[in-house]
Amino acid sequence: MTLSDRDVDDELFAEVRRFFDEEQTVELTEIIAWENASSKFNRALRIPSQGLWKR
Repeated sequence: MTLSDRDVDDELFAEVRRFFDEEQTVELTEIIAWENASSKFNRALRIPSQGLWKR
């Protein structure tokens, strides 16, 4: 979902719905969209990582 040239196909959507109900699916989608927007915003403004995620 975070890549502009990708789409959620029926198979992936069905897999997600196996684990999450409608309300949870909406919330999960919102969280993914928020994190994606936040990441792009920070990168555009050259805001550095706070180091909360370690690989």
